Amino acid sequence: MRAFLTTVACTTLLSIAGSAYGQATRKPTDQSGNLAPDRAAGSQQSVPLDEPVPTGAPVETAPPNVPEFKPAFAGQTRAPAVKTRTPFQVTEVASGFNHPWAIAFLPDRRMLVTEKPTGKLFIVTSQGKKSAPVEGLPPVDGRNQGGLLDVEIGPDYATSGLIYWSYYEPREGGNGLAVARAKLVDGAKPRVEGLKVIFRMQPTLDSTLHAGGRLVFTPDGMLFITLGERSVLEGRVQARDLKSDFGKIVRIRPDGSIPQDNPFVGRKDARPEIWSLGHRNILSAALDSRGRLWEVEMGPRGGDELNLIEPGKDYGWPTIGYGEEYSGARIHKSTQGPGMEQPVYYWDPVISPSGMTIYSGDLFPEWKGNFFIGGLSSQALVRLVLKNDRVVGEERLLLDQDSRIREVVQGPEGALYLLTDERNGRLLKLTPR
Repeated sequence: MRAFLTTVACTTLLSIAGSAYGQATRKPTDQSGNLAPDRAAGSQQSVPLDEPVPTGAPVETAPPNVPEFKPAFAGQTRAPAVKTRTPFQVTEVASGFNHPWAIAFLPDRRMLVTEKPTGKLFIVTSQGKKSAPVEGLPPVDGRNQGGLLDVEIGPDYATSGLIYWSYYEPREGGNGLAVARAKLVDGAKPRVEGLKVIFRMQPTLDSTLHAGGRLVFTPDGMLFITLGERSVLEGRVQARDLKSDFGKIVRIRPDGSIPQDNPFVGRKDARPEIWSLGHRNILSAALDSRGRLWEVEMGPRGGDELNLIEPGKDYGWPTIGYGEEYSGARIHKSTQGPGMEQPVYYWDPVISPSGMTIYSGDLFPEWKGNFFIGGLSSQALVRLVLKNDRVVGEERLLLDQDSRIREVVQGPEGALYLLTDERNGRLLKLTPR
């Protein structure tokens, strides 16, 4: 086990001595934060400040990819930099994961950890000991962005033992995101039994990109599933089509049935599971203290978005947005459109978000209510400070780790737990020093 110590000093809410990290060390990535071949200079990555800045300056220093697109309201992008005052340390709990994707805590504080390309699920102790792979999971299409994705324990886990997971399901004619549940049977050779697929993204399409996959249970026991639009044009054009699951957030019961208060129930031209529409690819989602759903979704070249999700609302992709194609070609004629929602916040250049938690613990009192987002291409843990549902501060943490942050969750004791997205992926724990 090794520990990395990071000491952070106090300035003010709107000033920061930024992390010393230059653009030249960034690994080139595609629009979803996957490692990609070197691109032309136009493939601008997010570049945090590497020296103290005046009060009110943003943490971002790279120029926007689409400078002609202006924010719809003050503070919608490039919020002032903030600085964590509490000294903290980062401890490596375990390593050796092949591109891990998600963490879920069991009641005894052991963790479930998924491996994306292999389709393997592990039980990991707080000391970092890994179980044998859990047996009985279905096969996955592990190519590119596919594989085994999120995992959550059921709201009634104490009595049912049920766990839930999302994955790319191989199908005739292509694949699609599916969500399954089963009872976790513990032991030297853990397994699942009584497997049931409770959701299948429709239609089937042959794409290894943009299927979403985050799972969020609500206090009333409902399940949100975030979905992407499959990236290819055939899928992209369905993001605002209510007859397709592509580019949607859906809401179901844990058994797969449809809640009758979903916004499009009873409409012949709409799939009843749909909760919201017009999304690109959502890999980050969490509930706030009021039970409201927030998500951060992947933009194209520029235009990652933070959205507060409301039932039946249209979030505009691909009609409106703040980015462009990686070729530099125009996607949107405008950043605004009738009947379409504006993001609460957006990033241009992108951070490539994946994983999200809204902090509610006691270990870091100054972080209460703050949003923490894993950054892939930005290789950062991105912290947002909000006031009255508007972003008033941004910080980039853990830049010294030089790692793509895939997952961030809050542990039972209030620590933050992270996964790094690499062939030798690490499980990290962030606590006060």
